[in-house]
Amino acid sequence: MTTFTIIDEGRATAVDAHVDDDRVMVVAGDLERATGWLRKPEGLCRGATCVPVRDARLEAGGRIDLAVLSATLRRPVALDLTEGAAFLGASADDRADQLGSLVAQDFTLPDLDGRRQSLSDHRGNKVLLVFYASW
Repeated sequence: MTTFTIIDEGRATAVDAHVDDDRVMVVAGDLERATGWLRKPEGLCRGATCVPVRDARLEAGGRIDLAVLSATLRRPVALDLTEGAAFLGASADDRADQLGSLVAQDFTLPDLDGRRQSLSDHRGNKVLLVFYASW
């Protein structure tokens, strides 16, 4: 058993996990505490939402496989076994809803003079964003 950090919806939660090769198995109760998802007979549930589970590898010995969980919920996951961390991304449906709204998600970055600028500070105005990447 090792401590693993699950990052979901901007919140980091330390949980007990069993790492076997590339599988990260998390105790079901810890998974609920970290993500709000609970394994029930009808599937994976959070609140009134339940997602049917078709993959028998999801659960073994009271533990949930993070990779199978993310595939079941249609959410990408980034696992770093060396650092003991997992990041659950937004589902494709959530990303599509965000894109369909035509409202950009807020972010804050420094300008050329080092002052922090937030996109939300400029709501209602036209904004030209210039991005650069060295790769």
